[in-house]
Amino acid sequence: MSRRVVVTGMGALTPLGLDRVTTWEALLEGRNGVGTITRFDASAYPVRIAAELKGFDVESFIEKREARKMDPSTQYGVAASLMAWKDSGLCEGDFDSARAGVIIGSGVGGIQTLEAQHAVLMEKGPRRVSPFFIPMLIADMSSGMVSIMLNLKGMNFATVSACASGAHAIGVSFQAVRCGDADIMVAGGAEAAVCPLSVAGFAAMRAISSRNDEPERASRPFDAGRDGFIVGEGAGIVVLEELEHAKRRGAVIHAEITGYGATGDAYHMTAPAPGGDGGARAMARALDDARMVPEDVQYINAHGTSTPLNDKFETAAIKSVFGEHAGVLAVSSTKSMTGHLLGAAGGAEAIFTALSLANSVIPPTINYETPDPDCDLDYVPNQPRDTKILNALTNSFGFGGHNCSIAIRRFEG
Repeated sequence: MSRRVVVTGMGALTPLGLDRVTTWEALLEGRNGVGTITRFDASAYPVRIAAELKGFDVESFIEKREARKMDPSTQYGVAASLMAWKDSGLCEGDFDSARAGVIIGSGVGGIQTLEAQHAVLMEKGPRRVSPFFIPMLIADMSSGMVSIMLNLKGMNFATVSACASGAHAIGVSFQAVRCGDADIMVAGGAEAAVCPLSVAGFAAMRAISSRNDEPERASRPFDAGRDGFIVGEGAGIVVLEELEHAKRRGAVIHAEITGYGATGDAYHMTAPAPGGDGGARAMARALDDARMVPEDVQYINAHGTSTPLNDKFETAAIKSVFGEHAGVLAVSSTKSMTGHLLGAAGGAEAIFTALSLANSVIPPTINYETPDPDCDLDYVPNQPRDTKILNALTNSFGFGGHNCSIAIRRFEG
């Protein structure tokens, strides 16, 4: 059995805004969410910039007593899920709770909790470590808490595939609804990794930009001057629903998920495979799964991290899959504005792609100034573009060689 799967709810927390509407408006304005770190004193760090989530009030979503038992990554995942659920219009009685599930991914899970509780252990001893340490730490707790709060008793787990985690959560959820294992899935990613240990680690491996004096210009995907990604944080969550189920209750449908491709590089811990082989196979699988040919696609929301190798090899991957059509495709990286939300990136960028389809406009790649001969596609530089899009892909790749591509279609009835 193969059923159609649509997006009926979307919720986002990003460095550009505390909901998906504000974030979307900021993307179209070309605003930048990157700045000097305020979360902790980073003056001694080689990298002192990040894309922080600012102004988040957890008590708007979760009772204070309960919120204290959650790592910020879980708080973000729960908040974005509640926004997506509200947006879907789903109410008790609209669905069978045993056929509604949750899959929310995270790249590093509760790293802020790990950092804080390790300090407690070292300074005060083992008896002072919080009894909530482990539940706060583990990456599956966003999924667990959302299922409890919304009474969703279907499949429930987390995907952990570094920066592809949120996209894999959506892909697996899409498969579950399509094959009949669920009618509704809450899916996406959440991350809260702007903290001393995380920033120090990424800086040590020279993965992130050190453009400390120009944070607003630091994230520059596909530009010749790129020197690394920007650590970001937030959450992006969608509600996926079987089409007829959504139509019976009169749901507003934002977009349709049509295909999913997932591959592994089998190459290196952190570097992408030469030529973007794994990413190319993921995109080809997504197209095949959606029963599309390359010419059916008008837009790709790129992984586009602003690292030298990723952008070069993602460009090569697109050219290998799309051939001559690659020259007329629009390809943009919203990470130029949000920074890299790590495990939450795939969830947020699926939302951005759905909004592009629904609104017939493509967000730009900002900070694009100097062309790179190895990156020679149309990256929608610096200004949004009004154009009707029928089909799009959104790409997410992760350390460990994890590749994911999701095909999304404009819903027209």
